[in-house]
Amino acid sequence: MSLSNFLPRTLFGRTAVALLLAFLAFESLAFVVVWLTLIRPMAARSADDLAGKISLAAKTWVELPPQTRTDYEMELAFRHDLELGEAIKPLAEVAAPTWFGELLAASLGRRMQQVIVLKRGPETHWVWLDLRLAHKRLRVGYDQDRYALQAPLAAVGVFLLGALLTVVTALLLVGRASRQLNSLARKAGEVGQGRDPGALPETGPREIRELTIAFNRMAGEVHTLLENRTVLLSGISHDLRTPITRLKLALSMLDAADEAQVERMEQDLDEMNRLIGDMLVFARGLQVNEPRACDLVAVLGELAQAAARLGPVNWRVPATACMAMLGEAALRRIVANLLDNARRYGGDAAIDLVLDCSATHARISVLDRGPGIPEAQREAVFRPFHRLEGSRSRDSGGSGLGLAIARQLAQAYGWHIEFNHRPGGGLDAALVVRREAWVNHG
Repeated sequence: MSLSNFLPRTLFGRTAVALLLAFLAFESLAFVVVWLTLIRPMAARSADDLAGKISLAAKTWVELPPQTRTDYEMELAFRHDLELGEAIKPLAEVAAPTWFGELLAASLGRRMQQVIVLKRGPETHWVWLDLRLAHKRLRVGYDQDRYALQAPLAAVGVFLLGALLTVVTALLLVGRASRQLNSLARKAGEVGQGRDPGALPETGPREIRELTIAFNRMAGEVHTLLENRTVLLSGISHDLRTPITRLKLALSMLDAADEAQVERMEQDLDEMNRLIGDMLVFARGLQVNEPRACDLVAVLGELAQAAARLGPVNWRVPATACMAMLGEAALRRIVANLLDNARRYGGDAAIDLVLDCSATHARISVLDRGPGIPEAQREAVFRPFHRLEGSRSRDSGGSGLGLAIARQLAQAYGWHIEFNHRPGGGLDAALVVRREAWVNHG
């Protein structure tokens, strides 16, 4: 597997991972350098200084007259936070191991030529140790809060905080650019569906601003081209329907003509008129109407009742209501086209109309027992004027624009049409409406 399989798919995610890895590598290297050149030498020096102070204090205490030792102990406690006195009984509890404590024990052991073990006393922030000196056992305690090495660690903390703020700032900037690019992607999808997304704000860095300007210009040009196409086809349909109407009128006025021939010619003219109408609908297929609340159960019931006039339709009414916010006219046209195709190519067998209303989508399935559509042809049937060999002809089939119009309408609303093999033979043609359209479910 390549490295790209483990990386996030978004620009923000990949930038975040790259910055995080760079941040960790830099901080690791910086910490090693600071540790070797600052923290470890200072900690060793601090431990050695404290060991020298304890060693000197113990030797001085032993050499002092007994009557002056009390004053000396008070001086050590007041000025140096050191407790010194003769040990009465050994301490049992060993202090928790620390790096500074290990350095201190090693340094003091070298100075005093004995093994030093750090012990814990009644106060948690004090550490104690016993020394054997001049046939006496002395006990020395020091305050960890005073002698702990904190300044270098605080400096490293500030350094880490600064680096972290730098990474967060970079991520915020990348996040803003990522949101602008995502907005461009959404608007590009709307342009692909024939909608007018409106001009995006031309702000941000120069590269993003230039990209937004180019996109706004392209979106305007595409919208103008679509409008011109619709106007052109509308004009052509109007201009063609006028002579077709005159030809039909002339045919009806013929006296000594073959009636069968006249009827065939009238059928051809009707076919031409229907084909022109379908082409005009195809040209206008990308125009999206404002969605409104729609009862899918009621709409599909009406469509099933209308389709039942041409043959049996099994409409499986769901047990619960299914409301959605969508374009009802587009939904009716798509489902009606699927029902018409199922009746035309499914033979005399009954058609099944099924509504599956779930928490994520609504699936409207039209199932027939016809020859189906080969998997290799399931994308090609959406192309205008495409016909499947052996299953569709000019006499039995339509104009070849029905599925093309249905797909355009579905894509304009963000829906999806899919074809699947029906168990037992036949075709399962389904319209899938995504969850985002719901206003109420069940």
